[in-house]
Amino acid sequence: MNKESKIYIAGHNGLVGSSIVKILREKGYSNFVFRSSSELDLVDQQATFDFFENEKPEYVFLAAAKVGGIHANNTFRAEFIYKNLMIQNNVIHSSYVSGVKKLLFLGSTCIYPKMANQPMKENELLTNILEYTNEPYAIAKIAGIKMCESYNLQYGTNFISVMPTNLYGFNDNFDLEKSHVLPALIRKMHICRCLENDDYEAIRKDFSGYPNTIGSEATKNEIETYLTKFGIRKNDGKVVLHVWGSGKPYREFLWAEDMADACVFLMENVDFEKMVEASDIDDSEIRNTHLNIGSGEEISIKELAYLVKKIIGFTGEIKFDPSKPDGTPRKLTDPSKLHALGWKHKIKLPDGIRMVYEHYKNR
Repeated sequence: MNKESKIYIAGHNGLVGSSIVKILREKGYSNFVFRSSSELDLVDQQATFDFFENEKPEYVFLAAAKVGGIHANNTFRAEFIYKNLMIQNNVIHSSYVSGVKKLLFLGSTCIYPKMANQPMKENELLTNILEYTNEPYAIAKIAGIKMCESYNLQYGTNFISVMPTNLYGFNDNFDLEKSHVLPALIRKMHICRCLENDDYEAIRKDFSGYPNTIGSEATKNEIETYLTKFGIRKNDGKVVLHVWGSGKPYREFLWAEDMADACVFLMENVDFEKMVEASDIDDSEIRNTHLNIGSGEEISIKELAYLVKKIIGFTGEIKFDPSKPDGTPRKLTDPSKLHALGWKHKIKLPDGIRMVYEHYKNR
């Protein structure tokens, strides 16, 4: 890419896409094509094709996707597989037809088997069954990897795939019902701290930023009753937060802007041919050419909860509910191939959580 290249970031308003835009701007890129989901429905094949024909972007970051936490993944299974497959199919095929020079497809480390060897190397893909709760989403992302590889092999395109670990950052989804574990813990413990301080006005302010919550005139009792839906309870002045699962699974987290920096690095420096060279495969086959993007460091959900608790200053109790699903026991990436290509993350988890919480409080 050069600084005048026309770049389309699909999903530019989300956590991943907005971080990519920020890094690109910091590096001096300015010729962007943006379309919000209300302006362009990427599930619509004809609309997507027309957009590419009219705009003719040279480079594409495919960060658009339907995403959610373990509850959303398990509940909206049909939506997750259908919408993600359609978005990928439409954007990747339209990129080929319109002559896009290079595309970067963003997947997720949930593509790996539930009981994959740890840390997970790229060649763990398709070696065993997937974790059930996010199987539809994972299958869609695996299809995206294979679509990029297949178009490269048949049509000579330069479409590369990356698999980021669990991401967090300023533009995260803090919805109490649909968010991933880290933003959920940050927001819930912020509310818990407000409850401890009897600061109901701060809770009303928190609610005001989100649709489908109780109104700004809600009474204390209405607020407390509403919060029980999300595992937050106050009894006799003491606040308890109930967290899904046993707390035993381990997860890896990466600052979203670190991930975005890795994506831009790869778009600038690493083509599909180099990713083939880096893959651990038999010379007669080309597969698993995707790259992990991660920190290579993990923390248990229980340790994470207490880390967030300390940073936020919540002094109440955390109770884990082992009757709820845990998901994959461990999901640690091996980012050694990316490191060998010249990139490594910078932000440590405690520092990142502090930055996110300060941003959340002051938004």
